[in-house]
Parts: sequence; C-alpha cells; structure tokens
Amino acid sequence: MAVRLENQSLIKVIDKRSERRRHFAKHKWLYLFLIPGCLYLLIFKYIPIFGVVIAFKDFSLVRGIWASEWVGLDNFQYLFQSKDFYVVLRNTLILSFYQLLWGFPAPIILAIMLNEVRHMAFKRVSQTILYLPHFISWVVLAGMIINFLSPSTGAVNTIITSFGYKPIPFLLEPSYFRTILVSAEVWKGMGWGTIIYLAAMTGIDSSLYEAAKMDGASRVKQILHITIPGILPTIVILIVLQLGHILDNGFEQVFLLYNPSTYEVADVLETYTYRIGLIDGRLSFSAAVGLFKAFVGFVLVLGANRIAKLFGHNIW
Repeated sequence: MAVRLENQSLIKVIDKRSERRRHFAKHKWLYLFLIPGCLYLLIFKYIPIFGVVIAFKDFSLVRGIWASEWVGLDNFQYLFQSKDFYVVLRNTLILSFYQLLWGFPAPIILAIMLNEVRHMAFKRVSQTILYLPHFISWVVLAGMIINFLSPSTGAVNTIITSFGYKPIPFLLEPSYFRTILVSAEVWKGMGWGTIIYLAAMTGIDSSLYEAAKMDGASRVKQILHITIPGILPTIVILIVLQLGHILDNGFEQVFLLYNPSTYEVADVLETYTYRIGLIDGRLSFSAAVGLFKAFVGFVLVLGANRIAKLFGHNIW
C-alpha cells in the first residue's frame, strides 16, 4: 500500500513537471519578453536597496558604503529635530493634497465625458489632443509657463495690462506658486490618465445600458448607477497606489519653477534632498530622508488597502 501511494505521488510530480514544460514551451516568447523588464527591476530597483544602509552611516565616498562609520539613528534624529524639515514636510503634504484633490478626479471626469461622445472621429481627435501634453517634458513646459507668465512679455500680463492693471510677477509671488504648479500638473497628466478609465469602461456590459434605457434612465443616471460603479475597483486601486506616493511631488516641475522668493511654499522633500545631499554633500542625511518617505508611503498603502477591504475592494 505504501509503495502504491509513493508511486502515485511520484507520478503526480512527473505530471506537474511535464505540464510546466508544456506551459513554458507554449508561452516561451512571452517569458522571453519578460526578461528585459525583470533585469531592469533587478538592477535598478532591487540591488540598490542594499545602499539604504548609508542612512545609518556617516557615508564617505572615499571609504565606501561598508567601510563608512556606523552612526545608527543620528541622521534621523537630526532630521526630526530640524525646523526646515517640518516646513518642507508641510509644503510636500499641502501640494500632494492639492494634486490629489484636483488631479485625481480630473481623468475620471474627462474619461466619462469622452465615453459619452458618440461621434467616433471627433472622439479620436479629442483623445489625441488630450494625450499630447503628457509627451511634453517638464523642461519645455516650465519654459512655456515662464514665458506665458512673464511680467514684461508674457501673454497673461499683456491681457492684464490691457485692462489698465499692473503686471503681476506670478512666479515670484508665493501665493500663486501652488496654483500654477498644480494646474500645470493636472493639465499635463489629465488626458493620459483617462486611458486606464476608458479601458475599464470597455469592460462594462453594454446590456446594462440597454436595460437602463428601456427603463427610461437618463444619461446622468446611467453614469451614476452603471459607469461609476463599473470603474470603481479601478478607482480604488489607483487611489491606493497614489497614496503610496503622497510624499512625492516630482523633482523636475518644482525645481524648474521655484526660486528663493517662493522657497517658503515651494520647497519640498525632493528639492530639500537635492540641496542637502548633492549640493552640500550629505548623502547619508539625504538617504535618511528618502527612507522616511518610503516608510510613510508603505504605511499609507497598507492603511488604504485595509480601508478598501472594508468596502469590498481590496487589492491583495
């Protein structure tokens, strides 16, 4: 009896191995296409994780990572005792809140509007035009913003002065900086963000819309009771992922638009880390800031997923 059971288990193992071989042979090209992506993640994402140790050391380029002096939590202690850190953290959180408040719903609203367009040629042209800003680099976009808002030659101030008012130095006024930055980010990413939501809408059963029309439901009611519930899982996934980047405002856009007169509202963790780490040469301190950001993002993703589970939309 024992010999029979052993033979059966051996046969199962052999069957599983042969099944795996057949599966790999069938999908070998797909696995080959995965290799570059896996190598990229390994080289640029996973191997550099070992460098996080410099956050706990007094890192020296001459000594190297492992030979540098171990200082424990000194970098984190200095970080949390620094007054500049709390100003930078406040600016980061405020900008992230504004980007989440205005930037997250914008692609959803735009995708719903595009989904309601019935003229296919107009819909395709509109989508193409709305996608284009995504491909404009922040260097070019920052130059456009500076030129448009220039007090002397900018188109905006030309209109303002034509009504008899004085030109406004928008980029030198702290009160305007956040509005300009968030508006530019929403305009740049709004069209590209609609791709995911439009793809999610294609998965909604068309018979639901037909049944709603037969029951006399208006377009607005169809959107509220069919379209939005149909893309709600996608919305939940994206908002959970975005919460993980709550302390990421983007280095390029802030660095290219801010100046000393707007530091009080524009200086964020990315620019702070750049100044401290690269300009001042305190790489250990900048690594501590980066590790703090990663930890906060990790906790927020776990918390958001836990909240999503309560509503039946868990990710994992």
